Amino acid sequence: MATAAPSAASRIAVVTGASSGIGAATARQLAAQGYRVVLTARRKDRIEALAEEINAAGHQATAYALDVTDRAAVDEFATAFKTIGVLVNNAGGALGADPVATGDPADWRQMYETNVIGTLNLTQALLPKLIESGDGTVVVVSSTAGHGTYEGGAGYVAAKHGAHVLAETLRLEIVGKPVRVIEIAPGMVKTDEFALTRFGGDEEKAAKVYEGVAEPLTATDVADTITWAVTRPAHVNVDLLILRPRAQASNTKVHREA
Repeated sequence: MATAAPSAASRIAVVTGASSGIGAATARQLAAQGYRVVLTARRKDRIEALAEEINAAGHQATAYALDVTDRAAVDEFATAFKTIGVLVNNAGGALGADPVATGDPADWRQMYETNVIGTLNLTQALLPKLIESGDGTVVVVSSTAGHGTYEGGAGYVAAKHGAHVLAETLRLEIVGKPVRVIEIAPGMVKTDEFALTRFGGDEEKAAKVYEGVAEPLTATDVADTITWAVTRPAHVNVDLLILRPRAQASNTKVHREA
């Protein structure tokens, strides 16, 4: 993968939701590309362990426990930086798969707070630092759910559509500033926690999501894509990149082997 080294003024990359899955994989890859990675998530022990791993590999990482929905905490976090080069808004997730008629409003609210308001909080707090770098990049990790609905997914679809629209609108509003806005929208990704969290720890329900699918995407696949987009030359903006496993043609069309 051909890459362009980050400039000295923009070597710091903040990754939210870095305690597992796509966030952790992205942090590893950006660190390997020369970024000083700041890992944020609520689970302090997980990000501290990841920071130790990255540093032991000869790269640079710092852990910072943070709830992206806590605006006061986010604002305090932002004061630690004069400039940053990259913000990867990865924190998010899905809760439940109930129809609109019976969906839990608390789940909908939590998904919106994490996927949309969390992204808004970090982006607002760090945008001046990204502009100051002279070569900033905002990444929003949305989902194919933000681009097409499916039964049982309305709450998550609504939240991820909100994240998509946030990225699209921000790009319009800051054109002319030295900051790119990139949206990466993965389809079916098999990680240790996504489906398990969605179904409240029900391992049987979580397993059925991937049942018969030979090769769903992995966290590393998505991290590869994020890292590729971030390391394009500064004048190249990957507005929107949708990626799915070959077995998935849409949110509702998946080839499952018997």
